[in-house]
Parts: sequence; C-alpha cells; structure tokens
Amino acid sequence: MSLAAQVIAAAKTAGKTVTAAESCTGGMITAALTDVAGASAVIERGFVTYSNAAKEDMLGVSARTLAAHGAVSQEVAAEMAQGARAHARADIAVSVTGIAGPGGSDHKPEGRVCFGISGPNGVATQTVEFGALGRSQVRAAACDHALQLVLAQL
Repeated sequence: MSLAAQVIAAAKTAGKTVTAAESCTGGMITAALTDVAGASAVIERGFVTYSNAAKEDMLGVSARTLAAHGAVSQEVAAEMAQGARAHARADIAVSVTGIAGPGGSDHKPEGRVCFGISGPNGVATQTVEFGALGRSQVRAAACDHALQLVLAQL
C-alpha cells in the first residue's frame, strides 16, 4: 500500500480530514492523496501557494513573518499549516516550503525544506536538509516526508 493510501486509510479510520499547503511541492502532496480512490471522504481541498502573495492571500501568512524570516522558514511553515487548517476546516494540515533547486545560498541551501503540521494539539515544525539531490528528487522526498508527518499525526 502506498504512503498516500496509508494516510487516506488512517484518516478514514480516525474520522479525520486532511489538507496540505504546498509551496515547493506545487500540489504533489494533494495529488498523491487524491490519486487514492475514496480520498474525497477525507480531503476537501489543498492549497498551492508558490508565491509570498499567495501565502498571504490564501493562508493568512503574515507579511511581517515573511519579511523577518523568508518564505523558507519554520515560522512561515507554521503559519501555512495553521492557515490551511483554518481555511479548509480540516482536522490536520501539513505545509511544505523549501528550495528544491537548482540554486539556493549559503544561508538557505538547495534541498532545505521546512515543514509544518497543525492539528488539534497545536502546530509543530521541522526543517529537513535533503541536500542537492536535484529538483525532482527534493520535491519527491518532501512529498513523502509530508505524508509521513500526516500519518504520524493520525
């Protein structure tokens, strides 16, 4: 059973709804989840917020947070997850914002991805350094990691 199928099955069993707020994954998480038959029982919507303006408009991420920490930060990931959970009225929301590559900087290298997970008990964040694996591999790894975070919440 795929990781996405495990998430859908666990969410159904728990009677929980799930959403995702995605930047560098560009909808991959929501696509993986909705590839599973029966996903509509636990997924109503997802958010692709690639730009800072989209993060602000669709999720309520603060312009101050973006200015102070940059889009690729745990602070922004937290606000993305909280905003997605509120706007989707979901039980669990995961967020992803990172630098898939190519590029990056010494301060924020290629392969750095920040995650947020928001649920009834609050929000948690983490940063994973996937490394310069290449754009496709970083995005795939970020998608899998986000699904693991949701599964752990369920």
